Amino acid sequence: MKAIDRLLEFITYTGISARQFDLSIGASNGYTLRMKKNHASIGSDIIENIIKTYPKLNLIWLLTGEGEMLNPDKSILETGELPLSQQKEIERIVEAKIKKRHEEELRDLLDEVTKEIEKRTSKKSP
Repeated sequence: MKAIDRLLEFITYTGISARQFDLSIGASNGYTLRMKKNHASIGSDIIENIIKTYPKLNLIWLLTGEGEMLNPDKSILETGELPLSQQKEIERIVEAKIKKRHEEELRDLLDEVTKEIEKRTSKKSP
């Protein structure tokens, strides 16, 4: 089992989605699932953010699989312990941020395509 597999196990344990986890550690949307799909390693900068955000996660366990998943003496960030209204507010904020990013990406893509069309059109004109 690789570190990414253990990370996904931890995400399941926390009860949040992979998307929520990615955003909570400052990674791009879909980061953990891409790493799993590509059998890739987790970057050291991401590991640092994970440990800062989830101090109860046992770093040795994450990297090697040895020991327990959790450090017993630290608290864990779990939305399951929050009141339902706060959980829904977190989900609303996450969804709004994702929507905004998608809209920005689509706008950028549209700009690129428009420029490419204009470029090709101007080359064909005498």
